[in-house]
Amino acid sequence: MDKIHSRLKDRAEFIAVYIKEAHPSDGWKMSGNERVGIRIKQPELFEDRVKAAAQCCGALEMTIPMVIDSIDNRVGEAYSGFPDRLYVIDREGRIAFKSGRGPFGFIPAEMEQELILLLMDEASQ
Repeated sequence: MDKIHSRLKDRAEFIAVYIKEAHPSDGWKMSGNERVGIRIKQPELFEDRVKAAAQCCGALEMTIPMVIDSIDNRVGEAYSGFPDRLYVIDREGRIAFKSGRGPFGFIPAEMEQELILLLMDEASQ
């Protein structure tokens, strides 16, 4: 995603939304998280979610700006974001692309293609 962001950030706004932890240490753990030192319990308070998001951003070396979902998971539930998902929202606020659920449906190249087509359509208008 960071490569797509660096290529298109002057033409589109990118935002990552940190929702509830997909692989908490007190839930469905992933060995990949363990290998990079990410051991996060499912946050119960918003302040803990902020800390978890910061830890993940650092470990993943993210360059995309991130916002954090409320502890009631309002955004994650509204956008079926769990465990992860990609969206393209057009300038009118409509969903132009919605990926499959991660990890198997999380295919950044598909999102990039749809975003480029949307930008081309906008440029031709």
